[in-house]
Amino acid sequence: MRDTLSRSFRTLQIDTRLVGMIAALLIVWIVFDLLTEGRFLTPRNLFNLSVQTASVAVMATGMVFIIVTRHIDLSVGALLGFIGMTIGWLQAQVLPDLLGIGHPAIWIITVFVGALIGAAVGAVQGYIIGYLAVPAFIVTLGGLLVWRGAAWWVTSGQTVAPLDSTFTLLGGGAEGTLGATWSWLLAAVCSLAAVVLLFLSRKRKSDHGFTVKPLAADVVLAGLFVAVIFGFTAVMNAYAIPSRAAARMFEARGETMPEGLVLSHGIAIPVIIVLVVATVMTVIAKRTRFGRYVFATGGNPDAAELAGVNTKLLTVKVFALMGFLTAIAAVIASARLRSAANDLGTLDELRVIAAAVIGGTALSGGIGTIYGAILGAVVMQSLQSGMAMVGVDAPLQSIVVGVVLVLAVLADIVYRRRTGD
Repeated sequence: MRDTLSRSFRTLQIDTRLVGMIAALLIVWIVFDLLTEGRFLTPRNLFNLSVQTASVAVMATGMVFIIVTRHIDLSVGALLGFIGMTIGWLQAQVLPDLLGIGHPAIWIITVFVGALIGAAVGAVQGYIIGYLAVPAFIVTLGGLLVWRGAAWWVTSGQTVAPLDSTFTLLGGGAEGTLGATWSWLLAAVCSLAAVVLLFLSRKRKSDHGFTVKPLAADVVLAGLFVAVIFGFTAVMNAYAIPSRAAARMFEARGETMPEGLVLSHGIAIPVIIVLVVATVMTVIAKRTRFGRYVFATGGNPDAAELAGVNTKLLTVKVFALMGFLTAIAAVIASARLRSAANDLGTLDELRVIAAAVIGGTALSGGIGTIYGAILGAVVMQSLQSGMAMVGVDAPLQSIVVGVVLVLAVLADIVYRRRTGD
């Protein structure tokens, strides 16, 4: 039975590791739904889960490149906290005095400054690692301490609030969503894009003489893509905005909410950000010279350098990209909380690394996928959210997450030994 199933997966070119991760995620969801008497698999909780996963998922895509090149970045959580405090201070205390309260440029300037800081910090750390040959573990461990201290120094440890109203939309919430109509439209566009890309890839392989899977298999796969996209959208649209919150939204526009009107949350803006980041990072990984260099360097650094790859400069670029994505995550995290506190991003570095590793990124380098890291982030957040709903104490939550991380690495090692990867 197992051999038949394995042959079927090989014929259909299905990633068995991905199937295993999805199966594990579904088991986690079902178990927690049973333990919470049906409260876990509800539109409300799944909406919250998608928003809570966003910041870690964004950073996990960058951590894939870091680990693939045989490095590690322990500073991302502290850097997120530093950037979050800085951009919070900018939009709460600096820009309103310069531009006026509620100026439409405040959130744009804030995001730009945060991205610039993140990329610059990442580049500096990458330079120390690549050109000065200081191990990434030491550099980023030092960064963890430096940026956590700097986060406190920005505002002397005081929480920054309130943040710009437009900026907070980037964190989700009742107003930070697309609503039902635009969510369905986005689902249709994404479904069409997925189907077109799938069959373009099939045509490209066929044109170059590569073996392609049976047409029926691609049709089934396309159907699964469409079903997942529309299914997710249906769940997000099933979560209605509370009537009082909806009424306040109408009042803010100077309108009166029609009696009996029900508004849906739809897809949250943070989820859209994750979708855009995942798409761009996948294209970078698979369709650009930079992406090929990253995986070549991780597979064999010496061979890559002999082939003409500037591995030192590549290290700077990879860490600068990680810093940039950390800034995007800082925007999402601070906007979701509508404030910036000194403890923002605490332990996120461990969650991000765990998400990448659980998603199949090999600590030995050279192997990793963007979609795997995002799925790993969902698994991590599902465990934490589920245990919180069940009432598991925080120390025990940490124990469970640690055990899951070790088991995930062990399972990955066993899988690679059996498959010869």
